[in-house]
Amino acid sequence: MLTDFLIRKFVKNSEQINDTAVRTSYGYLSGGVGIMVNVILCLVKLFIGFVSGSIAIIGDAVHNLADAGAAVITILGYRMSAKPADPEHPFGHGRIEYIAGLIIAGAILVIGIELMQSSIEKVLHPEAMDTSVTVVVILTLSLLLQLWLGLFNRGLGKRIDSPAMLAAATDSLSDCVATFVVIICLIVNLTMGYDFDGMAGIVVALFIMHSGWEAAKDTLQPLLGEPPDPEFVRAITRRTLEEKQIMGVHDVIVHNYGPGRIFVSLHAEVPADMSLMEAHNIIDNLEESIREEFKVSMTVHVDPMVTGDPIQNEIKEKLYHIVACIDPLITFHDFRLTAAGRIVFDLAVPYGCKFTDERIIEMVEEDIHKSYPDHQVSIQVDRL
Repeated sequence: MLTDFLIRKFVKNSEQINDTAVRTSYGYLSGGVGIMVNVILCLVKLFIGFVSGSIAIIGDAVHNLADAGAAVITILGYRMSAKPADPEHPFGHGRIEYIAGLIIAGAILVIGIELMQSSIEKVLHPEAMDTSVTVVVILTLSLLLQLWLGLFNRGLGKRIDSPAMLAAATDSLSDCVATFVVIICLIVNLTMGYDFDGMAGIVVALFIMHSGWEAAKDTLQPLLGEPPDPEFVRAITRRTLEEKQIMGVHDVIVHNYGPGRIFVSLHAEVPADMSLMEAHNIIDNLEESIREEFKVSMTVHVDPMVTGDPIQNEIKEKLYHIVACIDPLITFHDFRLTAAGRIVFDLAVPYGCKFTDERIIEMVEEDIHKSYPDHQVSIQVDRL
């Protein structure tokens, strides 16, 4: 398979996809192939477009030229994202990959808008086209080449989880649909004499703008801060609970500073009577194990949990019932009863809960005071 051959030829240690140097090599491969293919497609379509007088083909050619420029941006993006951390960017430059994808998406949208304007003008003021079977055949071959490029970038993008490559793939595949529409219109013009060039240009423009919008969404989400993959969080939690002395896990937070630069922190509950040195050793070994297994930076915070205290167990059982009545999805953690008799805990409240934080605290405190009027309550709400 050609894709596998190119990976073997140009990407050393291709399986180590979290390695910055390997990702950069993938970026160079994607960008280099994209530049070559899109320049060829642009020249072919420009020639056909000017010969036939088709605004839709010329617009498609300009889009390919922009795609070649986007491939250059992809290469620069991967080159810059490979830079090591520095005082101004202590977590590295990995998010430049997302910025490169966003720039590509913006260029796609601008081209789509420009083509829409030209196509509307062509509909209002039509000009005769000069098409032939040769034009249709050449465009069909260009369609197949564009399809291969889209599948090539999609394969690379999925392989290393790259938003920039997936954005380029989306763009190429939408180009295929747009070119197919142009081919159909040329066939209709050739066989029946009807001129739908302006309308075809509008359709092409719509596909281009749609692909740009989808690519922008895919790259904006990680920049704005998207929620982590639930399965990834569950995997981290399961691995933590494999340590027998860890009683519970909560506050799992995942920060994404670019592909291969994931930072994870969590709170692990251990028995309060465990020695500090023993707890430190357990957590230290756990952090190192998770780093190796998941290829992330890992920090674990220790929460001591009192066990075997009948009063605390009674209060916790009551609290389970209270929060379940408010919302079954609400949970609590960091529970403790201080020497001064203060009940302290955090509530984990889903974003979809209909009550405000203040109202939830008010309801919980009210129910606790009914059973334990002499105890003060301190509640911290965490939205998840």
